[in-house]
Amino acid sequence: MSLKTRLQEDMKNAMRAQDKGRLSILRFLLAAMKQREVDERIELDDMEVLKVIEKLVKQHHDSVEQYKNAGREELAEKELFELDILKSYLPEPFSDAEILKLIQEAIQTTQADSMKDMGKVINCLRPSIQGRADMSMVSAKIKQLLSE
Repeated sequence: MSLKTRLQEDMKNAMRAQDKGRLSILRFLLAAMKQREVDERIELDDMEVLKVIEKLVKQHHDSVEQYKNAGREELAEKELFELDILKSYLPEPFSDAEILKLIQEAIQTTQADSMKDMGKVINCLRPSIQGRADMSMVSAKIKQLLSE
């Protein structure tokens, strides 16, 4: 079953169970996916769906921070609830050791030896770590390894 189909089925189950919180975030996610399909005139595959979910996860993280800084705990808790639901659709994240190993393999594969080659390394890594690692953390580790 594709991720998109699974999300649609989960939305139907949330409707049947009258789980308004879960239903709300699933509708929001499916609307974001549909918007991307319409804008780009494509049918989203699982990798593209993961990109949409990652984008929403990042937005929810930012919202939680802003709400906490503003003293709006009730809104931050709502965002955290939605964040947990979104994260449940992402694959199991890699450990730091696994990420480091993948980065080192990508550096060897692309024969990168300077910061100029960082783009090659990231492009080599992206398919294997999409949805399983924070790309900003990965790029920081790549910078660290290439600058040594």
